[in-house]
Amino acid sequence: MSSPERLTVPPLGYGAANVGNLFRALSDEEAWAVLDAAWESGIRYYDTAPHYGLGLSERRLGAFLQTKPRDEYVLSTKAGRLLRPNPAYAGGLDTENAFHVPDDVQRVWDFSADGIRASLDESRERLGIERIDLLYLHDPERHDLDLALAEAFPALERLRADGEVTAIGIGSMVSDALAAAVRSADLDLIMVAGRYTLLEQPAAVDVLPACVETGTGIVAASVFNSGLLAANEPRRDGRYEYGELPDELWDRLVRIAAVCADHGVPLPAAAVQFPLQASGVRSVVVGGSRPEQLRQNAEYAALSIPEELWENLAADGLIPA
Repeated sequence: MSSPERLTVPPLGYGAANVGNLFRALSDEEAWAVLDAAWESGIRYYDTAPHYGLGLSERRLGAFLQTKPRDEYVLSTKAGRLLRPNPAYAGGLDTENAFHVPDDVQRVWDFSADGIRASLDESRERLGIERIDLLYLHDPERHDLDLALAEAFPALERLRADGEVTAIGIGSMVSDALAAAVRSADLDLIMVAGRYTLLEQPAAVDVLPACVETGTGIVAASVFNSGLLAANEPRRDGRYEYGELPDELWDRLVRIAAVCADHGVPLPAAAVQFPLQASGVRSVVVGGSRPEQLRQNAEYAALSIPEELWENLAADGLIPA
C-alpha cells in the first residue's frame, strides 16, 4: 500500500519539456523568462527529464532553481533513458524526437539497478541540485514493461528506502502500463500524460481505480490534449497526438466547448481544473514556451468554476459521473 504522505505536491506544476527546445528552439534568455514567469505566477512544482532536449531541460531548469530557496519547490525528474555520446553525430538535430538540440548524445535504455542509480546521479549533476524529490520511470512500455516491473521499479524502491529520493512513480501516456505499474510496485505518484483530460478519460477505467485501491496519487499532464483544449474556440485542423483529430473526438470537443460557453467558463480553464475534480489527482502539470502562457495557465487554475459545469458535462456523458 502506497503512502501518499511521503510527498505533498502543489496543485499546479510546470512541465519543462519546452525549455528543452520542444518543437522550437529557445535561447537561454527566453527559457529563463518562461521559468521566471512560472515562479512569479506561484508555480512551485517543476518536472523535467533527461529525455527533454537531451539534458538541456534539466540544465536550464536547474540553473534557474538554484537561485530559489530549495525548500520552496518540489522537483521531479525521470529515469530509464541514459544519455551517452552519439558515435554517429554529424552535426544534426534531435528533431526526430521533436527537440531542436544537437543530437551529439543519444538515449540508451537501462532499467538495471545500476542504470537507474546512474540516471539519478547524472540528473543531479545536470541540474546542479542534489535533492530530487520525486523520480519517475519514464515511458517503460516503449522499451520493456516486464523488465521495468522486474528490475526498474524495485531499484526505485531501494533508492527511496535509502533516502536518495522522497517519492517514486511512473510517467506514461499508456493506461495499461500505468495500471500495471500501480498494481505491481509500491509507488507514491504516477504521471498520467493525456489519458485523463477534459476531452478523454481512458485512465478512469483502470488507472484511477488502481490508484484508489493502492493509495497512489496522480499527477495529470498533457491536459490540453496537444493544444486542442488550449483555446476557447477549438480548431478542426488541430493536432491530436501525432496525427489528425478523429471525427468522434472533434464532435466531443465541440460539445464540451458549448457547455463551457453556456457557463461563461473558458475552455482552457475547465481543462486545467477538470483532473483535480477526481479525489486521487494531486496536481496538474502544464507546459508552455512563452511567459504569457504560464501566467495565463496560472490564472486558469485559480479561476472560480461553478459546480454546475461539471454536473452538466457529466449529465451529457462527456466526463465520468
